[in-house]
Amino acid sequence: MKIAVLSRGPKLYSTRRLVEAIEAAGHEGHVVNYLRCSMDITSNRPAVIYRGERLEGFDAIIPRIGASQTFYGTAVVRQFEMTGVFSVAESVAIQRSRDKLRSLQLLARAGIGLPVTGFAHSTKDMSGVIDIVNGAPLVVKLLEGTQGKGVVLAETRKAAESLLEAFRGLDANILVQEFIKEAGGSDIRAFVVGGRVVASMMRTAAEGEFRSNVHQGGSIEKIRLRPEERATAVRAAKTMRLSVAGVDIMRSNHGPVVLEVNSSPGLEGIEAASKVDVAGQIVQFIEKSIRAKKDRVVRQVEG
Repeated sequence: MKIAVLSRGPKLYSTRRLVEAIEAAGHEGHVVNYLRCSMDITSNRPAVIYRGERLEGFDAIIPRIGASQTFYGTAVVRQFEMTGVFSVAESVAIQRSRDKLRSLQLLARAGIGLPVTGFAHSTKDMSGVIDIVNGAPLVVKLLEGTQGKGVVLAETRKAAESLLEAFRGLDANILVQEFIKEAGGSDIRAFVVGGRVVASMMRTAAEGEFRSNVHQGGSIEKIRLRPEERATAVRAAKTMRLSVAGVDIMRSNHGPVVLEVNSSPGLEGIEAASKVDVAGQIVQFIEKSIRAKKDRVVRQVEG
């Protein structure tokens, strides 16, 4: 098979590992910078053009779309989908996962555990939002933030009100969530591939920090998930229609709660902590999906 990894960074760990896994399985791996792609949207012969040449013959793509480039990146993924190429993450699922408010609404509708969350537009209604999450301490999140950036802990109601007023003064969209003290600054990353958890790790915040993201200095370790946590991760990925996802979960007094479902989860931390060949699991999922796709075509022709 011929598989493209859509990534702006060929030297990044996740990109390198995916190409290595593709080639180790006997396939042809390519790194394609999606920002260098242009699109021929002609109805009878849509195509993706890369550095002046049509990209043809690809069986599958693995999107690694940066959060700041979601609009154009998903347009490229959608163009590949129009040409019949299998995508590990559908364009609409990537867009859905990047909209934090929408994703939380979808997860809530599916009955998946979430931190108590409030959202409002006007500063005049912020007091009510604080009450929704049972007051301070609470967590304020920018909807556009990633990797722990734009996440602030407000320890008092006064601090929360000041933060909310400041963010709204910048016309920023913000969520307010309960602070889950019992988690002790730790959360869990469950890596879901093809409807099952293939690896997991616990991330713990650095001393003096409440954000557990590795980019914020957090530490990682292997962890065995509880059955309820495993089921929650699988349901969350399915709700977002993501075949490959990093589901962030926190242990609370009212059970596992989902913080976020990531459509382009990094491989370095999870592979280091779990000792699982996650990149290889993704390639195996592609192989299985392509075989199933070919079998469906054969049955349709024979039928």
